[in-house]
Amino acid sequence: MPDSARYSRQTVLPEIGPEGQRKLAEASILCVGAGGLGSPALLYLAAAGVGRIGIVDFDRVEESNLQRQILFATAQVGQSKAKAAGARIAALNPLIAIEAYEGELDAENAGPLFKDFDLILDGTDNFAAKFLINDAAVKYGKPWVYAAIQGFAAHVSVFNHAGGPCYRCLYAEEPTERILNCAEAGVIGAVAGLAGVTQALQALQIITGHESFQPLSGKLWTLDARTMEARTIALPRDPVCACCSLPPEEIVLSYTPQVCAIDEVREIGVAEAMGLTGAVFLDVREEYEWAGGAIEDAQFWPLSQMMEGEMPDLPQGRTVVLYCQKGIRSLQAAYILKAKGLNNVVNLAGGYDAWRRAQ
Repeated sequence: MPDSARYSRQTVLPEIGPEGQRKLAEASILCVGAGGLGSPALLYLAAAGVGRIGIVDFDRVEESNLQRQILFATAQVGQSKAKAAGARIAALNPLIAIEAYEGELDAENAGPLFKDFDLILDGTDNFAAKFLINDAAVKYGKPWVYAAIQGFAAHVSVFNHAGGPCYRCLYAEEPTERILNCAEAGVIGAVAGLAGVTQALQALQIITGHESFQPLSGKLWTLDARTMEARTIALPRDPVCACCSLPPEEIVLSYTPQVCAIDEVREIGVAEAMGLTGAVFLDVREEYEWAGGAIEDAQFWPLSQMMEGEMPDLPQGRTVVLYCQKGIRSLQAAYILKAKGLNNVVNLAGGYDAWRRAQ
């Protein structure tokens, strides 16, 4: 194995070993975006010995980037991000091949780029780019590692891998309402780091493929860095998805730039829920739980039915408060409903247990 000393701390792991290191050396990853997510991901992928790394970024380094984009130094303000990022990881590991693409990923160049790499890593900050990455990844049969950050919140998932769902199974269409960009809503650099490092780890797991690894395919990992509470939410594949249910030749790529890309589910406490006027309460527990007691006048539709593609008929003009026993399954249900276009859903923190304690 070339340069065995460089990788010795990971090849000693039975889950990696010489065979896993060989797979890394033969692998290629395209990172779309070298910002807050791409910076830590690229450093760890290069350090781990991924043999070929492509970097797509149209932007230039700005002073405001330095708070979270750890690839760059103050002296590089004004330089091309793609080239500066390539130079940085080349200095870290001169044994790998690096290709820098100075430009924006769009509907025309996504195909030629994606065909040439094994795996795609999403370092973008807007819905339009993520939908393009997803559609191109599905069309050309590439797994991709997704992340989104805003403030203290982070999401990571793996799409189009091992029969799992694609991004459009989570978000069927781009939101029509205006979403705050990261400059307006704010972001903590360390949160970007946590998400980007998690993406790198997911990519390494997929490439090396040890039987003990369980990448986030069909799962959404969420982090609230204010409390360090992490959750992993199951994501079902949509059998009538507008993308991954189609033959590849029928997937048409399109791209219209916009900004930022995390659509967080709002959680409310019992006091706020009790004060809502005209709200609809939806119990997503199973029937035996519903029979044991529920919020007065609540509707019933179990999460298990939603995961099979059966959706409740809910009003668009009223707030829908989802609850389960402790607030975990109902959060999962909220993401499913938002993906189906119902944006007026909130999750009852603490669930029915919290509601009963407050009576």
